[in-house]
Amino acid sequence: MSRPYPAKASPTRRGLWVLGLAIRTEKRVFAGALLGSALYGSMTVGAAWAAGWATNHVVLPAFSTRHTPAGMLAAGGLLIVGVAVAKVLGIFGRRLLAGVLQFRMQARFRRRVTAAYLRLPLSWHQQRPTGRLLSNANSDVEMSFMPIAPMPMSLGVVVMLLMAIVDMFLTNSVLALVGVLLFPAVIATNTVYVRFSGPRFARAQELRAHVAEVAHESFDGALVVKTLGREAAETERFAVRANHLRDANIAAGRARSLFSPILEALPNLGVLAVLLFGTQQVAAGHARPGDVVNVAYLITLLAFPIQAIGWVLGDLPRAVVGYERVAAVLAARDHTDYGTAATNAAVGAAALEFDHVDFAYPGTEQSPVLRSLTASVAPGRTVALVGATGAGKSTLAALLARLADPTGGEIRLDGTVLADYAKGEVSDAVALVPQQTFIFGDTVRANVTLGADMSDDAVWAALRTAQAERFVKALPAGLDTVIGERGTTLSGGQRQRLALARALARRPRLLVLDDCTSAVDPSVEAAILDGLREQGSSTGPGATVVVIAYRKATVALADEVLFLENGAISARGTHDELLAASPGYRELITAYAKAAEEAQSAEPDGSAEPLETAQPYAPTQAEEIPA
Repeated sequence: MSRPYPAKASPTRRGLWVLGLAIRTEKRVFAGALLGSALYGSMTVGAAWAAGWATNHVVLPAFSTRHTPAGMLAAGGLLIVGVAVAKVLGIFGRRLLAGVLQFRMQARFRRRVTAAYLRLPLSWHQQRPTGRLLSNANSDVEMSFMPIAPMPMSLGVVVMLLMAIVDMFLTNSVLALVGVLLFPAVIATNTVYVRFSGPRFARAQELRAHVAEVAHESFDGALVVKTLGREAAETERFAVRANHLRDANIAAGRARSLFSPILEALPNLGVLAVLLFGTQQVAAGHARPGDVVNVAYLITLLAFPIQAIGWVLGDLPRAVVGYERVAAVLAARDHTDYGTAATNAAVGAAALEFDHVDFAYPGTEQSPVLRSLTASVAPGRTVALVGATGAGKSTLAALLARLADPTGGEIRLDGTVLADYAKGEVSDAVALVPQQTFIFGDTVRANVTLGADMSDDAVWAALRTAQAERFVKALPAGLDTVIGERGTTLSGGQRQRLALARALARRPRLLVLDDCTSAVDPSVEAAILDGLREQGSSTGPGATVVVIAYRKATVALADEVLFLENGAISARGTHDELLAASPGYRELITAYAKAAEEAQSAEPDGSAEPLETAQPYAPTQAEEIPA
């Protein structure tokens, strides 16, 4: 059982806990990387010993006798080559397995963060910027385990450090003492560096996440920015965050640039001291030249292990910041409760009932969007929700799909409260086509099926009902045509019909259309609703349809109209009945119709966008989709 995260400990201790988590999770990979690093460290020290041996037994005898035996020359060469080959194997194993360890941990936590996002309710997402969520899943996860890559090397070179010290004392204890005097200075410098640079690297990681948030908001709102001419203001907003990140990175870079030359210089000073003192020892006959070469070379190696440990310690503050942001997502306990009830797809269209439904968004409890809303919808009926902006229509559509739960009252589907259904039952029975249509950068088929196991006949049938068959067949590769991200290669009406086909392909028993046909011609819209009715005519009532609409032509197609005012139903009946009996409804519908006529007449050709005419619909038995 792993120890709990030490939230109140120092950044270094918290960072070591994160590294320990990675080591415990991938024990075998870490052990392999550590062995490779230990082999590298051992062979690095072995290279010094091989150089000293070659100096004493091959180079110096050659100067004195002017002759080198072939056997000794071959032995010296094979020794150096063998050490080099073993060193290469150690480097390869260390780097490869350390990379595997790092990327596995990053992939594992990206999956965990994504799973948490899918688990958490929509209300949780609405309270957090999308840019922050992206940063949590990407840069924060990446930075959390960035120090794990040099970690095996840092621990492995400790072997090199110990072997180097032992080798130095075995070679010449006097020269070794001169070299060891370098250690206190290197350790002190490294300690000051970690404490000085840690807060600066942590600050840079926090600002990196802020820049990602602003960047995502700017890209996601590109249409709004360009439409309102706010490019300069948005550029300035991004520039402010980017400049803060630049300053933080420069501060961190200054810390590194200040201490790195010192750490590099200290070993060189040690080498000079050994050479100075060593030449005197050789002249006095107390040391051999090979011993001086061996110790001097080992001293040049001593700084590297300490620097490697410093790299890890220097990255720990950034890792702590990233991990804590990720851990906050994983620790979120907001969730949606589910029951055990199952829907009955065999009964066809669903019956719908609102029983004194109240709803208020977090922080606005004093001003609820829906107030004691009560109504019932019979199976197979097409009901239009009409109301002014802010009346609660889209909120009600989200409640029907159980993207949120009412704060009061109940919504029943076939007599069962939505919250009592098992997980996945509501999404199987209810399909919501929202106002903002999202199209993935994938094929038409993938956008309709969303990975579900579905035949092409079923896809074409859904497209036909949504009046999208003709334009899809006209695409270069039909169902296999790749659509640009967010549907940039399609018109607004085409995107809406594709989103509608996506919902129809799942054969919903309750279809909720949140003003999702505003960009199509009224004749196409009428053909879509007629097609839904015809789909179920041979097997009983089709889907129960709840449509949020503004256009008079759309509302007139509904069997019944529910007029919402101030979050409650103030009138209900047919379109003609409400025109005669409800002044508020009549005024609203007339205002919408007048605005639509003025907008259309303002276009030079009388139309804001070329619209396709309705296609005759005649489903075959094989193509029927019980809606």
